[in-house]
Amino acid sequence: MRLIKKYIGNLFVTTRFYIVVGICIALFIVSFFFPFITQIPKIVWYVIIAITGIDYLFLFIQAPPVATRIMSDRFSNGDDNKIELQVTNTMSFDVTLEIIDELPIQLQKRDWIVIEKFAPNQQKIIHYIVHPTERGEYHFGNIIIYVRSKLGLVMRRSIIEAPSVVAVYPSFMQLRKYELLSNTAMLEHGNKRMRKIGHSMEFEQIKEYVSGDDIRTINWKATARKSSFMVNNYTDERSQQVYCIIDKGRLMKMPFAGLSLLDHAINSTLVLSNICLQKQDKVGLITFSNKIGAVLAADRRPIQRENILQLLYNQNTAFLESDFEMLYLQTRNRIKQRSLLILFTNFESLSGLKRQLPYLRSIAKYHLLLVVFFENTELKQLSTINADNVEEVYVKTIAEKFAFEKRLIVKELSNYGILSILTSPEKLTVNTVNKYLELKTRQAL
Repeated sequence: MRLIKKYIGNLFVTTRFYIVVGICIALFIVSFFFPFITQIPKIVWYVIIAITGIDYLFLFIQAPPVATRIMSDRFSNGDDNKIELQVTNTMSFDVTLEIIDELPIQLQKRDWIVIEKFAPNQQKIIHYIVHPTERGEYHFGNIIIYVRSKLGLVMRRSIIEAPSVVAVYPSFMQLRKYELLSNTAMLEHGNKRMRKIGHSMEFEQIKEYVSGDDIRTINWKATARKSSFMVNNYTDERSQQVYCIIDKGRLMKMPFAGLSLLDHAINSTLVLSNICLQKQDKVGLITFSNKIGAVLAADRRPIQRENILQLLYNQNTAFLESDFEMLYLQTRNRIKQRSLLILFTNFESLSGLKRQLPYLRSIAKYHLLLVVFFENTELKQLSTINADNVEEVYVKTIAEKFAFEKRLIVKELSNYGILSILTSPEKLTVNTVNKYLELKTRQAL
């Protein structure tokens, strides 16, 4: 049974075979009308059978090509991840390979195929990119290779067992992309220098005075001992607490650019946490919806980055209304020190904000609260179209109304001293990181 499967089950005829056989059938039909060519179709048929047999023997008498899939053990969500197929032609003649890699169901790609020509014993590396949009486990299947010789009448199928599971984590590729932001107040359109308010109180060292140093920092006792001007050197305050709070309610399920708002917030949180750790700040994490989710106490040890990555990996959106009252109680009980709280959430209307505003104001009494919420980019596009009929005027008016309400939400939060960022999902990370650096530079906490 295994021999039948090996030598018959993996045999496939090609389009070229059907074309040749079709031509032969056409000759048989013509021979009925022209008896003097009766022998020609028979000769052609025997030739086809002989060549097909030779093609079969060439393909099945030698070992089939081999392939290996090379990829990382974890993928970055929302980014391009590279995969390599290392394919080797083990046959002693030229072949054409049709290579199929069984991709995970999350990618929804069932037509992936690569056709390559290989010389005898040649090895090639085939590169391709996958762009996951969901976190979780991605199951890769087998690698299937169809082999054809130059005759091309039949094909041999070779199934290479290569099942593997890859975990798709929040976008850790963005960590390297935004590392420079930890050293400069870089904005999207250039550099912006922020004026510091007063001096940081964290003393670093005493050094000799050089031209340009602030004379207010002269240490007179050290100056008397050294008989030359000595100044105190200060550094940015460290060990400040920063908590990223992620709303997992129903409004965070909205999709933009292939990712949900929750995934955008998670990717941004991972980048921001990395920069906070580089700044020697303590960073923590809280997730919530109708009930409290994961809670990670603020810490600045290097292992904290991996802890945050592993915790964010399993976060999913709940289809329930978020409980901001519960969030306020949890922050009061769990966060004792005044901290910067960066809340990733979404408000679609002013009335929706006003229902939660008392709890946000209560949180802002004890902490520096930064509310990050999202523009509806599709509605924004509708508000810029040229209206040519009554229906388009109506649609444009409604879109402008919702866009205006988003701006009113920013103003309402500002009236109560609550910081806010209104951003499109694709600009979320850069805007959030820049706001953190601005607050750090201003020593607002």
